[in-house]
Amino acid sequence: MALSLADLLTVPALSLKNMGSVRTPLTTPIDWVAVTELENPQAFLSGGELVLTTGARQGTADAQRSFVRQIRRAGAVGIGFGIGFEHETVPPALIAEANRWAVPVVEVPYSTPFIAIGKLVADARSSDHYSKLERLLREHQVLARSLLTGGGLPALLRKLAAMVAADLMITQYGGEVFSTAPGTGPGEEWHAVALSTGKRDASTLWLRKPFQDDGIVDYARGLISIELNNLVQRRHTARQIAGQVLADIVRGTLEAADATARLENLHVNPAAKNFVLLVHAEEEKFTTLSAMTLPPELESTVAAVVKTGEHNELLLIVPSQLGDPAVLGRALSRQMHDVGIVAPVGIGGAYSQANGLRWSYFEAREAATRGLDVNVPERLSLTSLLLASEDVPMADMAAEALGPLVAFDSAHGAELMETLESYLRLNGSVAAVADALTLHRNTVRYRLTQIAELTGYDPAVTPDRVQLWLALSVRRLSPPA
Repeated sequence: MALSLADLLTVPALSLKNMGSVRTPLTTPIDWVAVTELENPQAFLSGGELVLTTGARQGTADAQRSFVRQIRRAGAVGIGFGIGFEHETVPPALIAEANRWAVPVVEVPYSTPFIAIGKLVADARSSDHYSKLERLLREHQVLARSLLTGGGLPALLRKLAAMVAADLMITQYGGEVFSTAPGTGPGEEWHAVALSTGKRDASTLWLRKPFQDDGIVDYARGLISIELNNLVQRRHTARQIAGQVLADIVRGTLEAADATARLENLHVNPAAKNFVLLVHAEEEKFTTLSAMTLPPELESTVAAVVKTGEHNELLLIVPSQLGDPAVLGRALSRQMHDVGIVAPVGIGGAYSQANGLRWSYFEAREAATRGLDVNVPERLSLTSLLLASEDVPMADMAAEALGPLVAFDSAHGAELMETLESYLRLNGSVAAVADALTLHRNTVRYRLTQIAELTGYDPAVTPDRVQLWLALSVRRLSPPA
């Protein structure tokens, strides 16, 4: 351990004598020994030194008092004054000024070389340094072993918490990954340490103040960063695998037995009722959405990502016994807001078996189009039922009916699709469509005529209008191709 002046005074071979006031503390650890004969050595001191001098440049009382003040400003722990060179005794003016500022002064006899004091302090510091280094190496091994033996981040955090004597927490993508004090949340009483994972995931290690750190936190943050990166990769891979299964189930390409087996492989119980939480995200936000941590309420659910063409969706398969769907949907929405994703959450109904999961998916997708933060399912719509049917090629029928309009709009910029959607949404009112699109009524009528000629369905005729409405709904809600 580091020595203090009190320790040096007890070493007989040094023959040091305390010349300062008995009220002046002598227990401050000495970081280093500095030997100087400068009038003002302040610029060459960094604090914590024992300053040794023979007073060669302190021949006057003013110079001696000035020397003490410079030593005090530099933050040195005291003065060792060598006698028998320029001064036979420690100058009274120096002692008086030192007592005034509570700067310790010890007398160093002529027979004691300054190097002996420096070597003693250096040896003590070196021994202390090696002790700390050995302890750090042992702690490093303990932390690494906690990961390598399969304990993961929870085991590492518990070991680290014991080492720093404080509660710890890790957050990633705005969500809590692990905490030794769940539910407390980081605040002013927590110290943040940024973690680098190579991703824009805002990973942070939080330590509750006060804590002890002898360098182990810097080492631990490297281990934690690597493990967090691995965790994100494993999470993303698992969600992609689940997404492939869900995409096949939604398309209805699996036999019932195969669908059941694949759901069971995902640890989904097909016999129990499950519902779907669905979030659609734009391309730039989808990477974050697909890898973000889930709120604690939903950690036990199966998460899947579906990315096909225009479809960028995060799906959660939630057992109905887990809780109120609306409450769980709001928890997911809050977590998304924390990581900067603003998108509606769609909720499907709770059903059993693979077909029920398909129905819940289409209900959730339809619910998400209503645009609220959290959208509960309505009655199972005709569109959702038809889309979920294995025997009705609704997507193909919709593409066949609307394909000519899409192609015509693309070639001529005619906006026939927008006109048709407005016409059906506004219950067939030409006047309302004209107002909504800022068109002349005759222009609306002309476009409706073009729609009838191109598709073969007249929007003014009820059966044809139903057909076109279903085609638009299917186009909006159709499953991944």
